[in-house]
Amino acid sequence: MNIEVIEKKYNIIAKPTTVLGALKYIKQNINQSLTYNSACKSGVCGCCAVVVNGIEKLACNTTIKDGDKIEPLANKRIYRDLVVQPTQKNILKKIKSYLIKKSDETITTQDEKTIDILSNCILCSSCQSSCPVYTINPNFIAPFVYVRALRYINDKKEIEKNSRLEAIQNDGIYDCTLCGNCDMVCPEDIPIKDSINSLRNKSVQAGHMPPMPDNFMTF
Repeated sequence: MNIEVIEKKYNIIAKPTTVLGALKYIKQNINQSLTYNSACKSGVCGCCAVVVNGIEKLACNTTIKDGDKIEPLANKRIYRDLVVQPTQKNILKKIKSYLIKKSDETITTQDEKTIDILSNCILCSSCQSSCPVYTINPNFIAPFVYVRALRYINDKKEIEKNSRLEAIQNDGIYDCTLCGNCDMVCPEDIPIKDSINSLRNKSVQAGHMPPMPDNFMTF
């Protein structure tokens, strides 16, 4: 099996089943300096996310094939080889990724289902890597941040919701092109595109109007 890792070609004699297995073989038998992230090995922690043939994948549960090309995530600072800067906590702090003011509202089973899928994000940064807007505007709020914001806005136990909506207006939801790349690469199948649309609707309902184009003309 022949694969390429960051523009270097490797011939793998063994038969690993996953991308992570192939990387491990290379490090142990061919290139001991190859650096990559690995922890849970079961698709839970998200730290092994890489780009395989141009698409963001988790190395631990992606099948390796002859001719595969493996690269680090895009739109992230590369520390070394496939190791990139982890998710920055200050981004999540910006939208207050926690309950600010808790109410005594009773949560139903349906309410739990509404927020559960939005709580499944493993912060792998695959959505950020695939985002074309983030590529040209590093101040753009990463897609996974919208998911966290909506999770708490939809939580009936949260009283303070408007501050989160305010935090995602500039370099935020209206800069998104709704291309759907984030949906395609999310390992948890979180509906990120729909979440952003929902946040746009909630923003308008809260009095936050979409920005007007610079060349917009009125008659």
